[in-house]
Amino acid sequence: MEKYNPQEIEEKWRKIWQENKLYGTEETKGKPKYYCLDFFPYPSGDGLSVGHCKNYVPTDVFSRFKRMCGFNVLHPMGWDAFGQPAEQEAINKGIHPKITTAKYTANYKRQLNLIGASYDWE
Repeated sequence: MEKYNPQEIEEKWRKIWQENKLYGTEETKGKPKYYCLDFFPYPSGDGLSVGHCKNYVPTDVFSRFKRMCGFNVLHPMGWDAFGQPAEQEAINKGIHPKITTAKYTANYKRQLNLIGASYDWE
C-alpha cells in the first residue's frame, strides 16, 4: 500500500475544484439565492492568522450547507486595503502600499485556497 501523501491529494482536488469553478456563482432561475459575506481582511501582515480561519471556516461550512440545500450561493472574498492598517504596514516596511497590498493579498488568497475555502473568486 502506498504511503498517504496529504499534500499530493489536496493539490489534486484543489486543481479540480478550480478548473471546474466549483464555487462559482451563476444566475440560475428557480433556485433560491443566498448571500454570505465575511469581513474582508486588512492586507497589513505577511499572512492570515488562525483567528482569521476561526471566522472564515464557519461561514464556509454554512455556505456549503446552503449549496447542498439547493441554494445558489454567492460567497465572495475581498480585501480591505483602503485604510490605516494597510498604510501603516507599508510605512513600517518602507515600501509603497501598492506593493505590500499586492504581495499580501496574493498570499492571503493562496492561504484561503490551501484550507479549501469555497469562495467565488470571480
